Amino acid sequence: MKYPDNILEVGALLPDYMGFIFWDKSARYFDGIIPKLPKSIQKVGVFVDANFDEILEKIKKYDLQVIQLHGHESAEFCKTLKKNTPKGIDIIKVFSILDTFDFDLLKPFETFCDYFLFDTKGKLPGGNGSTFDWKVLENYPSTKPFFLSGGIGINEMSTVNEISKTNLPIYAIDINSKFEIEPGLKNIELLNIIVERF
Repeated sequence: MKYPDNILEVGALLPDYMGFIFWDKSARYFDGIIPKLPKSIQKVGVFVDANFDEILEKIKKYDLQVIQLHGHESAEFCKTLKKNTPKGIDIIKVFSILDTFDFDLLKPFETFCDYFLFDTKGKLPGGNGSTFDWKVLENYPSTKPFFLSGGIGINEMSTVNEISKTNLPIYAIDINSKFEIEPGLKNIELLNIIVERF
């Protein structure tokens, strides 16, 4: 999210989470004021290899409830972050997938992250607008709940619904670029379709 009026429009649809990107190389980089939102909406700060002090500063400034780590953050970094952030802050660690993925890479993060997020590996850390082969997730060895992300639009929702009926611990669906008019500006009409149908 990027624009105050659009933030309020999306907020009226009562999503569970709303993301704000604090990586200055992103076209969706956020450096504004977040208008007052319903308390049920958790504000997610998205960071790419940010330092600890920067993350803490943004938590305080924007009253963030969730931290999403979209870079090369180590398990040790996640441990330190979990230990030193205010109580109740959830940590999501993102892993980018192309055609295959070594799920053993997740093990060191299990204890210190509340959720994983699986996105499509692309030129940018996120928001590339393409899906990965979701069959890869059949090999997911963990019970840790995860967010499914990467190029999810209206046309992908029926497949997402089918996957959600499996035993995979899908916690949430992350939608972004396929619901945008331009980077950071969400298409309310399309989002309404998701709310009504799914």
